[in-house]
Amino acid sequence: MSSYPHPIIAREGWFHIVIAFSVALLVQLTFGWLWALPFWAAALFVLQFFRDPPRAIPLQANAVLAPADGRIVAVEKTHDPFLNRDAVKVSVFMNVFNVHSNRSPVDGVLRDRWYFPGKFLNASLSKASLENERNALWIKTEKGVDVTCVQVAGLIAKRILCDSKPGDHLSRGQRFGFIRFGSRVDVYLPPETKINVNIGDKVYATLTILGELRG
Repeated sequence: MSSYPHPIIAREGWFHIVIAFSVALLVQLTFGWLWALPFWAAALFVLQFFRDPPRAIPLQANAVLAPADGRIVAVEKTHDPFLNRDAVKVSVFMNVFNVHSNRSPVDGVLRDRWYFPGKFLNASLSKASLENERNALWIKTEKGVDVTCVQVAGLIAKRILCDSKPGDHLSRGQRFGFIRFGSRVDVYLPPETKINVNIGDKVYATLTILGELRG
């Protein structure tokens, strides 16, 4: 099964890509290839940053899928500050070379979402989860399990984008947002969730199963 409602280059990047390539072309026509090379390199970097490839979605019903590409920087029992409950948190850090589309980790209804302005600390740091700009989504599965998925801005990221709103039904692997230029996504799960990843693991949105919900 797969879900891919958007072009292979994320629509959030179209404006930036056009600007980057236009500047490179203008510099080349005005000053020549030598001066233009750094601008073409920058344009290619912007193009690769906004790539948004299709992904196959595992059929396992109780699977919690990775919401983003990146590296696991936290697997810990903690307090979910959004739903005020005990939870296990799994955090995925995205560097500037990872795909930055964010996808729903589970099937469920988006019960609520909260945006918090904040700092722009290095997103790999633990305190970024509580101090950085962030957008939290509360998803309730059909079996009544609560999952909190949090987009966290990073040192370079300055814009969190979220297309979904309360009341929307999200399918596993469905694209719900994007974070520009380096960031983090935290997933808060019930404490009894079986976790399948460890700190340092590389994960891929929808392809990697972070854990398995009980019941």
